[in-house]
Amino acid sequence: MNADAHLAGRAFCKMHGLGNDFVIFDAREVPLALDAADVRALADRRTGIGCDQLIILRPSARADLFMEIRNADGGEVSACGNASRCVGRLVMDETGRDAARIETRAGVLEVARAGERVRVDMGCPGLDWRDIPLAEEADTRELDIAAEGLGRPAAVSMGNPHMIFFAGDDAAVDLAVLGPRLTRHPLYPEGANVSLARVADAGTIRLEVWERGAGLTRACGTAACAALVAAARRGLTGRAATVVLPGGPLDVEWAADDHVRMTGPVAVSFAGTVDLRSVAGRVEAVA
Repeated sequence: MNADAHLAGRAFCKMHGLGNDFVIFDAREVPLALDAADVRALADRRTGIGCDQLIILRPSARADLFMEIRNADGGEVSACGNASRCVGRLVMDETGRDAARIETRAGVLEVARAGERVRVDMGCPGLDWRDIPLAEEADTRELDIAAEGLGRPAAVSMGNPHMIFFAGDDAAVDLAVLGPRLTRHPLYPEGANVSLARVADAGTIRLEVWERGAGLTRACGTAACAALVAAARRGLTGRAATVVLPGGPLDVEWAADDHVRMTGPVAVSFAGTVDLRSVAGRVEAVA
């Protein structure tokens, strides 16, 4: 067989959770290696397929599969809540079960059906400065980081590092400006997902997210979890809330066992094939 045969007409699936969208390749049986340039080309919304993250499904000895997560800039990350729910739905549909186990760089996640929606157990939040990680010891409830018109942000890890600012409804903040400036703050050696949270009431948080390596996103599951944890630690909400993102709501609970569970919808956008021998070239979408 030609060495490039497995690259020609390679099947993919496009899914999203509240508009946070993913291109998913299944490499459990046929190997697939993509470098950063390949990922950037596929993620490009003008010349590629377009996505926030590219997902590669690989074999796992610990779970149903291993989920490799690549941001639109080509870099690999450890966790993605919405992608975990989407991939969990694929596994459950494939197996006929109501639960799935997804291995990630951040550990094995438990996914389950929740009526028409999907719930994922994101595990315990990282709250010590070493867990985020931060470059030096700091109070993760309130970091010494300045931003115009905003108080000090909180830091939480949900398998990836988050910086969460809280603001009132009257605060005029352009996250498209603030996010790029702070995502590579020196206190965050691995970069940060930068979020702006507005607490409407004890059970509702409105959230905007600048995702490292992806930019402004319609939804970010780990950021929704991090915002709930940060708000609860400050006494702004209880340990469960609906987090409303531009793409829609996610229900998040920081349970008594310290695990954070997130529930929300997932959807298949379309399936298709792409010739990976010329990544930015021909894409054939099929309904």
